[in-house]
Amino acid sequence: MDFGYDARTERLREQLTAFLEQHVHPAEPVLDAQLADPARERWATPPIIGELQQEARRQGLWNLFLPGDLGAGLTNLQYAPLAELTGRSIQLAPAAVNCAAPDTGNMELLAEFGDEAQRKQWLEPLLAGEIRSAFAMTEPDVASSDASNIETRIERVGDEYVVNGRKWYITGAMNPNCRVFIVMGKTDPTADPRRQQSMLLVPRDTPGVTVKRGMTVFGYDDRDHGGHAEVLFEDVRVPAANLIGAEGSGFAIAQARLGPGRIHHCMRAIGIAERALELMCRRVTERVAFGKPLAAQGVVRDWIAESRVRIEQARLLVLKTAWLMDTVGNRGAHTEIQAIKIVVPQTVEWILDKAVQAHGAAGVSQDTPLAHLWAGNRTLRLADGPDEVHRRSLARRELRKYEGVRG
Repeated sequence: MDFGYDARTERLREQLTAFLEQHVHPAEPVLDAQLADPARERWATPPIIGELQQEARRQGLWNLFLPGDLGAGLTNLQYAPLAELTGRSIQLAPAAVNCAAPDTGNMELLAEFGDEAQRKQWLEPLLAGEIRSAFAMTEPDVASSDASNIETRIERVGDEYVVNGRKWYITGAMNPNCRVFIVMGKTDPTADPRRQQSMLLVPRDTPGVTVKRGMTVFGYDDRDHGGHAEVLFEDVRVPAANLIGAEGSGFAIAQARLGPGRIHHCMRAIGIAERALELMCRRVTERVAFGKPLAAQGVVRDWIAESRVRIEQARLLVLKTAWLMDTVGNRGAHTEIQAIKIVVPQTVEWILDKAVQAHGAAGVSQDTPLAHLWAGNRTLRLADGPDEVHRRSLARRELRKYEGVRG
C-alpha cells in the first residue's frame, strides 16, 4: 500500500492551499455578514459563493471530486487530501470548488446511471454550477436506515410515473436554485426488499411538489447551503423517461451513490479536526488561568497530544480506504468505508469537544465556528446510515470468517 501523494496531487494541494488562504478564509466574515443581511432572500446562495466559484474556475479548481473526463480526473487517493483542505472551511470551500454535497453525489449518480438525455438536462448544468439539486430519501414516519421501510410510492400510470410521499431533511431543497429532486420510492412493495425501490428525477416546479419548511440541525438552519427541507409529493406526475436506471434498481443505485459520499464526508471531516486543533492551540497559548497559560496545564497538553494522534490514525484509515476504492473498487473497500464512517465522525466530535472546552463560553458562541462545526459533524453519525447500522454490517462480515468454526 502506497499512500504517498504524487506530483499532481502535491501541485493541486499547493494551489488549493493558496486559494483558501488568499480567497476563502478572508471571505468567511463576508459570508457571515451576507447570511445576516435581512434584505437578502433567506435561502438563496450568498453572493460570495458565486464570486469564489468564478475564481476557482479561473484557477482550474473545479469538480475535483469527479473522476474521468467529466471532472478533474482524480483518483480517490488524489482527491482525499484536497477534500481535507476544503473541510477546513466547510461552509465555503466545498461549494466554492463545486464539490459540495448533495450535488456531488447526485452528479456521480447521473454520470454513472443517467441516460444521455438525463445527463444533458441535469448533469451538465450541475457540473457548471448553474443549478442545485437534492436527494430525497429520508422520511419522517419510518426508520429510513432500513430502505425497505420507505413508504413513498412511485407508480407507473401509462407513460408517466406518479409519486406520493413525504420526505424530510432533504439537504439543499430550500435553495430557490434547487431545480431537481432525485426521489427514492417503492415501485413494487411485493418484491424482494432490495428490489422494491426505484429512483426518479422530479423537477422542483412539478405540480404537487410542496417544499413545506426548513428543518434545523441543533437549531442551525444551514442557510449557507440551502437548508434541509420537509417536502411533500402529492400525485406528482413526471414522464416515464425520468426513471433512473431500471425499476427495482433504486437500492443498488443508492448504495453506489452513498459509498463515495461517505468517504468524501470523512475526508472533509479530517480538515474540520485540523481546524479545531489549530483553534484550540491558538486559544490555550493566549489565555492565562491560575497564573500560567492554559497550554501549560497538563490536561490541556493531553488533549492536544491525543488530538494529533487521533487525527493521524483517522487520516491513515481514510487514505487506505481511498486506495482500496481505487485498486479493488467500492465493493472491495466495503469494510473500510464502513469503518471510516464509524470512526471519523466520532474522532472529530471528540476533538471538537476539547476545542470547545478550551474556549470556554466562546466555544459555544457564534464568535467561533466550533459550535456550528460540532452540530454538523454530530449529524454525520446519522447521515448516510447511522453508526449502529454500519457496526451491525461490519460485525456480520467479521463473523462470516468464523462460520462453521467451533471454538
